Amino acid sequence: MSSYIVVFMTASDKKEASKIVRSLLNERLIACANIVGPVSSLFWWEGKIDEASEFLVIMKSRRDLFKKLSEKVKETHSYEVPEILELPITEGLPSYLEWMSASLHGEDDG
Repeated sequence: MSSYIVVFMTASDKKEASKIVRSLLNERLIACANIVGPVSSLFWWEGKIDEASEFLVIMKSRRDLFKKLSEKVKETHSYEVPEILELPITEGLPSYLEWMSASLHGEDDG
């Protein structure tokens, strides 16, 4: 069975989040995404605590697609250091996982 993942990413606004998500969907690097926000983010940046209003993107994919997915995000993202985090899916509704599999590039598609 394939190793499915959830990928977290933040974006500066909903337009940027949607643009990145659509690009990843078109390349079948993700099966779906949820865009949540705005959310308040507090973080260390350039030696001090900073705060921003961002949109959180929760994407569903497969582990073998993560490298291509993260490279595509880095190419189009406005942030110098975008958040791109992979979390494993340890269990899921079998029919949902089957839908994800059908929605993504095949493991042998490269």
